[in-house]
Amino acid sequence: MVVLMDGKALAEEIKGELRGRVSALKRKGVAPTLATLLVGDNPASRVYVEGKRRDCAEVGISFRLYTFPSSAEEGELRELIHRLNEEEDVHGIFLQLPVPPQLDPRRLVEEISPQKDVDGLHPYNVGKLWKGQYDPERSLLPCTPRGILRLLDEYGIEVKGELAVIINRSDLVGKPLAKLLLDRDASVLLCHSKTRNLGERTREARLLVSAVGRRPSFVLTAEMVGEGAVVVDVGMNYVSGKLVGDADFEGVSRRASYLTPVPGGVGPMTRVMLLHNTLLASEALEGKG
Repeated sequence: MVVLMDGKALAEEIKGELRGRVSALKRKGVAPTLATLLVGDNPASRVYVEGKRRDCAEVGISFRLYTFPSSAEEGELRELIHRLNEEEDVHGIFLQLPVPPQLDPRRLVEEISPQKDVDGLHPYNVGKLWKGQYDPERSLLPCTPRGILRLLDEYGIEVKGELAVIINRSDLVGKPLAKLLLDRDASVLLCHSKTRNLGERTREARLLVSAVGRRPSFVLTAEMVGEGAVVVDVGMNYVSGKLVGDADFEGVSRRASYLTPVPGGVGPMTRVMLLHNTLLASEALEGKG
């Protein structure tokens, strides 16, 4: 029978650990603080930001929200980011994506201090990752890949020498996850919308990660999964008002050895890793790390 990897339960366990570390910092006069920038009125983004606010409150991290209208210009956001970079009581800065089309998210992320880049997307942090000059425990790494690795560790899943196939090539998920898996001695294949014979590639994988999020145009079917594969479903899709992943859950669960459910799998781990990164930044900036 397939083992469902319970990201929700693990995230709650990690929150318990974070509460203790946050309390320790507060006893030393340091209040870990996350500043979030939200541009426009995207309903999904507002829901995500409110979730981040609740998560921070649960572990004792202070949360600041800065909102901008959809018409905001890049200069306004740059000015705020520069100010937050200089504020000693702000430890993490997070830009909620997507942003309106007149804004360049990459340029805005480049303005964030690498030491406060809790999303792990600043070119400095990305470069450290790809050159292998990072600490797996202490560096600011992208939240979803970090959460996936933590889930694999929790369930004792070894990737050394195995083929890992990732259906995603984004800066948030596919690329950083590929590098982190390579550093664990996996053989990694990045696939995407232009990959030919995708099913042939995915069936070979011991670890299969899908982060497409385009149902019904893409569904990870049982025929695409090798017998006994570990399947990490990162996809977020709303079908008939219900949140589902990329995988045909019933079919894939009959072939996989391990599978992350949606919801309750990778999502909670991504959110808790943002808290984890904020705490890492707080400890490092305050000289406590």
